[in-house]
Amino acid sequence: MKTQKLTVAVLDDEANFRSAIARLLKATGCSVELHESGKEFLDSLNFSRPDCLLLDLHMQNMTGFGVLEAMADRQANMPVIVITGHDEPGNAERVKALGAAEYLLKPMQRSSLFAAIERVCPSFNQKVEPIL
Repeated sequence: MKTQKLTVAVLDDEANFRSAIARLLKATGCSVELHESGKEFLDSLNFSRPDCLLLDLHMQNMTGFGVLEAMADRQANMPVIVITGHDEPGNAERVKALGAAEYLLKPMQRSSLFAAIERVCPSFNQKVEPIL
């Protein structure tokens, strides 16, 4: 019996970060959707519903806070893991009040990211397949 792949959306305005996270997640067997803006991600919800979202907090035009607010307005319920390199007092509490499940700081260990994904998506398989 074949299991369905977990789909993880990555929303970050830094192309290098998106690419690195995509490679890492694909090595675990995940399907990955990459988005560079809040608007692009929110528009994608009209035709795709990932299992979880990795969300950068500080982006141009629409911040992660704005994305979380828009998701709540649309009732787009999915687990969100906020990832930021610019921690400020109260940010973790604020994003959790807006519906985020996890709050991680860049740079992060692979094990921290995998543990957060597994907490929000218990079907996540942390086994990384060797890349040939």
